Amino acid sequence: MDPDLAAWLDHLAAEATRSPHSLRARGGDLRACLDALAAAGRTARDATLTDLRRWLAMSEARAPASLARRVSSARSFFAWMVDTGRRPDDPAKRLRAPRVPRTLPDTLEVPAAAAIVEAPPHGGRLGLRDRALLELLYGAGLRVSEAVGLDWDAVDLGARLVRVTGKGDKERVVPFGPPCADALDAWRAAGSGEGAVFRNRAGGRLSTRSAWQIVHDAGRFAGEDGVHPHTLRHAAATHMLAGGADLRAIQEQLGHESLSTTQRYTQVDVAHLLRVYRAAHPRARQSPP
Repeated sequence: MDPDLAAWLDHLAAEATRSPHSLRARGGDLRACLDALAAAGRTARDATLTDLRRWLAMSEARAPASLARRVSSARSFFAWMVDTGRRPDDPAKRLRAPRVPRTLPDTLEVPAAAAIVEAPPHGGRLGLRDRALLELLYGAGLRVSEAVGLDWDAVDLGARLVRVTGKGDKERVVPFGPPCADALDAWRAAGSGEGAVFRNRAGGRLSTRSAWQIVHDAGRFAGEDGVHPHTLRHAAATHMLAGGADLRAIQEQLGHESLSTTQRYTQVDVAHLLRVYRAAHPRARQSPP
């Protein structure tokens, strides 16, 4: 592998904010880019904007979302190249991504979410840990990086509050419910009540990759394929909205910087919308004359 690409991927992995799938996808994007540059007699250190545009034009990725991800990967990589002194200028800075239509991600129904968080596949101490992790991801709507980065001194089981550090190193205090408090209490009683909340078999802090695997395995065990930590986070937001929470409250819970992000990650089921409409709109309650 190109040493610059390897170093960039190590940098992304160290940030612990991206899923293993995302890291593989970005690595594949840049390998394709560097292969195209090599075919033209170029490297990452002397590529031009024209070279990058030619690569995108010849790319096999035709879907807007795939092209947009390739542009994002290239911009991230070359910005890092400049930041680390590997080249003086950023040829990807002026790349423009295609507009990607916004779609709502799939979400879990309440019974499916409950089945996943209440019965992880493993027993024993690791089962207690997994249950606590799953309850926190769903019960508090945390990002996976926020959950694995937690220390016990940021958890208040009595008040059922947790202090997390989100994107941009912004702190927020997030509530969670009694099932999550019980699961965390059971896990703390089975292990250490100091330092990292979630630990691996060797006693070190649980990695983002391992947390993803725990959620994926719990989903498959409950009969739900393709479940990942963000599935539980999105389910938390969706179920709060369906239960009557307003978008501002959900925005604070999830730690979104803008309300538009919250709107993108939440959805209202039709039955709930109809109930709200019929209860609130005056024309919905009136019989025709």
